[in-house]
Amino acid sequence: MSQNKDLKEIALLFLKLGSIAFGGPAAHIAMMEDEVVTKRKWMTKEHFLDLVGATNLIPGPNSTEMTMHCGHERAGWKGLFIAGICFIFPAVVITSFLAWLYQQYRQLPSVEPFIYGIKPAVIAIIIMAVYRLGQKAIKTTELAILGIITVVACLFGLNEILALFGCGLLGLALFFFKKRTSNLYSIIPLFVYQTSEHFTISNLKIFLTFLKVGAILYGSGYVLFAFLDAELVANGWLSRQALIDAVAIGQMTPGPVLSTATFIGWQINGFSGALMATVGIFLPSFLFVLLLNPLIPKMRKSKPIGAFLDAVNVAAIALIIVVCIEMSKSTLTDWRTIVIAIVSLIAVFVYKKLNSAFIVIGGALLGYTLSLV
Repeated sequence: MSQNKDLKEIALLFLKLGSIAFGGPAAHIAMMEDEVVTKRKWMTKEHFLDLVGATNLIPGPNSTEMTMHCGHERAGWKGLFIAGICFIFPAVVITSFLAWLYQQYRQLPSVEPFIYGIKPAVIAIIIMAVYRLGQKAIKTTELAILGIITVVACLFGLNEILALFGCGLLGLALFFFKKRTSNLYSIIPLFVYQTSEHFTISNLKIFLTFLKVGAILYGSGYVLFAFLDAELVANGWLSRQALIDAVAIGQMTPGPVLSTATFIGWQINGFSGALMATVGIFLPSFLFVLLLNPLIPKMRKSKPIGAFLDAVNVAAIALIIVVCIEMSKSTLTDWRTIVIAIVSLIAVFVYKKLNSAFIVIGGALLGYTLSLV
């Protein structure tokens, strides 16, 4: 009976957080710390911080995985699944509704001016994310050089996923070179099979594509945009314009940024596509947290794996920069979009605590106003 009470408490808490958690992973984790540590005292602050650090060592969206860790602390594996599902659920429902509206009305003049203004505002938000993440990721001169190399390589056409893991392996090689250690370490490489066939897009292909992205997505959910650009836009499944619109919609909804996958899946194959994309993108996180939780303390103490992940984080920032460049080429095409982008940049850097949802809404309103000029 006590466990049922705990599960109900977990469900209600993370449904609430999933409904109000705007502002990205850092904001989500801050809300969780207040609810789980300060108010409910499910764990100590030190243990909570250990779990926050551990989420950076495995693929997946950090804040969503933190909900799973918190649920596991309270009620074991059942709590893990309930916490994760309840946190994701509100964003998926809202995004599905917006995806349906977008599919039905995006060609209407009354809607298009708002979408027109959202696109440059999203670029400003992602640039701010690059700035914040970059401050934490670029710890050494070597990492900065690796980041620059990754940006240049991707601009010249290197596959983004290969760039991410290639940079990680270079970071690992630098670690061994600097340490000149004779100890033997082993790493199990992850080989990613890339397909570029242009067949009819089935729900199975949608599921497997998003499963692959969810299984290798390190760092912030913003990196998702770079991966989807490589997986979907390059293969002709989705236009870059539709991807930009999906980014905008993702910023307007609470909860995990990865709910953008729901929107994209809907555009590709309706409700069933949205369901497959959602399950695919989030399933690896549930499995990683469940299977790797006992190994996390040892992984944190491993210097070689730490060096690998430091380089991966820098590569992730580089991928976001490349996406920003590509988005800018297709979005900043006239003086109106340039004005919106500049105003949005000023807003995100001057008012750093301003919720990104307000930037998106402001961009939409400004786009509509300028379209009347």
